[in-house]
Amino acid sequence: MPLIKPFPGLRPTADSAAEVLAPPYDVLSEAEARDRAEGRPWSFLHVSRAEIDLPPGTDPHDPAVYAKAAENLERMRAEGVLQQDPAPCYYIYRLVMGDHTQVGLVAVVSVAAYEHNRVRKHEFTRPDKEDDRVRQIDALDAQTGPVLLAYHSDPGVDSLLAVQTEAEPELDVTADDGVRHSLWVVRDPGLITEIGQRFDAMPALYIADGHHRSAAAARVAAMRRQANPAHTGEEPYNYFLSVIFPHAQMKILDYNRVVRDLNGLAPERFLERIAQSFEVEPAEGPVRPVRTGEFGLYLPGQWYRLRIDPGLIPQDDPVRSLDVSLLSDRLLGPVLDITDLRRDRRIDFVGGIRGLEELARRVDSGEMAAAFSLCPTPMEALMAVAEAGEVMPPKSTWFEPKLADGLVSHLLR
Repeated sequence: MPLIKPFPGLRPTADSAAEVLAPPYDVLSEAEARDRAEGRPWSFLHVSRAEIDLPPGTDPHDPAVYAKAAENLERMRAEGVLQQDPAPCYYIYRLVMGDHTQVGLVAVVSVAAYEHNRVRKHEFTRPDKEDDRVRQIDALDAQTGPVLLAYHSDPGVDSLLAVQTEAEPELDVTADDGVRHSLWVVRDPGLITEIGQRFDAMPALYIADGHHRSAAAARVAAMRRQANPAHTGEEPYNYFLSVIFPHAQMKILDYNRVVRDLNGLAPERFLERIAQSFEVEPAEGPVRPVRTGEFGLYLPGQWYRLRIDPGLIPQDDPVRSLDVSLLSDRLLGPVLDITDLRRDRRIDFVGGIRGLEELARRVDSGEMAAAFSLCPTPMEALMAVAEAGEVMPPKSTWFEPKLADGLVSHLLR
């Protein structure tokens, strides 16, 4: 079974694309989704966050939400806002955010490859989030949220994709946040074959973001395989919607931490405890770490630069050598008694897109007692963890720019 395949994508017309494209379903609150979709009947938020079309307070996991999502998707198809390509295609997707550009491939990826670890993971999934995505896919009979994947950058493949962007894109939209989303359709049979062969020669792909979507796609495939006595392996449900970028082009921002209290310690005593593992130096302004083992600390009115003792950095462990692990193992756990990042309500996480000012704001407001800024996790470190079959700590990576929902969907029928 091939690693990837072309597919007849469901996508907005050129005239409607600007109205359709929406942020990923999981980066907006319900209130934010309602506000963004106000007066925009074709926003894909009516599919990805269909609770906005039901009374406020509706449980987003209510069966009515999934039914409404399916109804809205069908309405967009019936009105011609979304149209399906008549034959299987690949799609070239370019994202531009400021001076950053990345060019990748929209394709469907083999569920079997995922199940046999040719699509490598680095994160645990939560059953409730998996269940939500299973219900969404099953109700829509479609995958509308792509999995973000990476491949080891290959000059031949990278240039093969990039050269396609020299033509005029079929869809070209600059979103409200200034990110430009451009799409080219690959219809040429020879080029489709070459792209498929190039990717099939790769030993593995790596999930960057979308562990719940890929796990849910595999569960839906298993359900449908069991229910289909004529199953052949070629059915659309045997593949999941993905966007695949070269790892060197992907942009990971810092994923910072804020804590509600100092575990009963006065600030002076807190700094003394930290100094057992870190060099602590007051800073004149916000600290944006630039190397492994370096962190910023903000207490009310004052930034500090922390540098961990190099002897405390494991050299042969791809997980424990991560900055997010060093901070947890040497400070959050032993000093603040925060050991479960998934459940402890004393800690929260702030994506780097919000800036260091957001860390200071949350501390100075009294909401939080301290904030920590971190270096972004390198893509190479993520891939090393996945290669080792290990799992990264929660909230280790924040990818920007985000993929758009509604750009291309994969129908399962």
